[in-house]
Amino acid sequence: MVLISSMTSLLLVFFFLSGVSPVISDGSDHRYKVGDDVPLYANKVGPFHNPSETYRYFDLPFCSSAPVKEKKEALGEVLNGDRLVSAPYKLEFLGEKNSEVACRKRLSREDVAKFRDVIAKDYYFQMYYDDLPIWGFLGKVVKEGKTDPSEYKYYLFNHLQFEIFYNKDRVIEIIVRTDQNFLVDLTEDKEVQVDFTYTVRWKETEIPFEKRMEKYSLASSMPHHLEIHWFSIINSCVTVLLLTGFLATILMRVLKNDFVKYAHDEEAVDDQEETGWKLIHGDVFRFPKHKSLLAAALGSGTQLFTLAVFIFMLALVGVFYPYNRGALFTALVVIYALTSGIAGYTAASFYCQLEGTNWVRNVILTGSLFCGPLLLTFSFLNTVAIAYQATAALPFGTIVVIFLIWALVTSPLLILGGIAGKNRKSEFQAPCRTTKYPREIPPMRWYRRTLPQMAMAGFLPFSAIYIELYYIFASVWGHRIYTIYSILSIVFLILVIVTAFITVALTYFQLAAEDHEWWWRSLLCGGSTGLFIYAYCLYYYYARSDMSGFMQTSFFFGYMACICYGFFLMLGTIGFRASLLFVRHIYRSIKCE
Repeated sequence: MVLISSMTSLLLVFFFLSGVSPVISDGSDHRYKVGDDVPLYANKVGPFHNPSETYRYFDLPFCSSAPVKEKKEALGEVLNGDRLVSAPYKLEFLGEKNSEVACRKRLSREDVAKFRDVIAKDYYFQMYYDDLPIWGFLGKVVKEGKTDPSEYKYYLFNHLQFEIFYNKDRVIEIIVRTDQNFLVDLTEDKEVQVDFTYTVRWKETEIPFEKRMEKYSLASSMPHHLEIHWFSIINSCVTVLLLTGFLATILMRVLKNDFVKYAHDEEAVDDQEETGWKLIHGDVFRFPKHKSLLAAALGSGTQLFTLAVFIFMLALVGVFYPYNRGALFTALVVIYALTSGIAGYTAASFYCQLEGTNWVRNVILTGSLFCGPLLLTFSFLNTVAIAYQATAALPFGTIVVIFLIWALVTSPLLILGGIAGKNRKSEFQAPCRTTKYPREIPPMRWYRRTLPQMAMAGFLPFSAIYIELYYIFASVWGHRIYTIYSILSIVFLILVIVTAFITVALTYFQLAAEDHEWWWRSLLCGGSTGLFIYAYCLYYYYARSDMSGFMQTSFFFGYMACICYGFFLMLGTIGFRASLLFVRHIYRSIKCE
């Protein structure tokens, strides 16, 4: 409890210092007078179907009537790919305008070709007005039933209609539309004079300022969406109940029969008649191979599970409201840094329980087990983003900030946690003595081997979250908004329970088959759901999305590989811990000579 309260206090201090309020809000609380300048920022442009491939607004040959000013952004906003700059349109509070000229520009042949290319790729723009997001397409392609692309006509939208709703002295809502009557023909390769114009209309509304973000939340909680979400939960609950009943049957009937049988064998004092899981009592607690790697995996998995729990806590109290730019990325970076001590403590403590001696190497392995692949993936993908000149490329200053967080927070806490774990000096609690020489494992049928067992262990937890995965992917890799974190929390809890139950059941069958090498098997079976999620990535990319291009493909599969690897470590840790409790319980319940 002390650790949790300390972590919560550190998180609150950080969020207030970084300007991210850990309470339900909408980011801006500005009051305006008539004629006051309300900030309008142009964020980014990019192909609609490739959410990771975004560019700066003025990378396209737009014009501006004044020097472009960049908005200072927080760490999470930069990680999110936001690059806000002052827009060419001036929207004063309650100031109506009719076909006002924002700026004029003569587009060269190269500019025309560039606009024509992005219009063909369905480029959109994103802006923020008083922290409210708005979007629009840059132009349209008129095909008129023609099959030859060379005959298509390309038009640029050069007029925007802003409709703004206000309540007294506050901005409540903004809608932007492109006027189909104001078009610039860019079909031919020739210079074109373009006047970028806009119209502003103000309307009063009774919606209070505190509820101005609700329309974005309602978009993800429409009645038909909620029905599907609840169907997913009901389906998952049925799975949990079936597995619970299955496990209860094992514990109440099969184990009870085993206990009665073994008690009878003890009265007969006939060790030769021992069969099943009691026969291997002298080997079941024999320390596994590569124990340093196992301890490191448990340490990293425990840290990632703690990270997930804190993220859900922040989501449930309303930190991640729609378009709170970068709040999630900020929370991920900071909480991961603050929980690194948990990874060091868990890994070093377990490693020393397994009679490991080189705890320093174990702590280093723990710190690099997840961060190492993540760093390699980031280095490659950031290089790709730099080559594309996309906003996903992190500036050098941001990379320095992340490095300082790792050097000044993550690493020291990891080492301190490792020292605390090493000094704990607790012994491994094994209810049975381990024999000097290991017993030979009998030949196993193909379905009792590691890969088939992993397939069985991963399928049921994955089936419990399958329906919800689509909405998560559509939010992370699309333009949907996900706000139903209460349902997501329930689904995550079900995932944890199902993973623990199925891993325990498979561990029992493995021991009953007189296979005592359950340590690594339980971790691999528990984490196999991460492999199923990555397989779903292939299905989603090719069947459910319209993503294309090398950059978007590499970003999708690269970062999803890291996320699924994190799920593998986290769920593998849950599976191993559940199996360890189960194995200790059943062997503590019998007398072993």
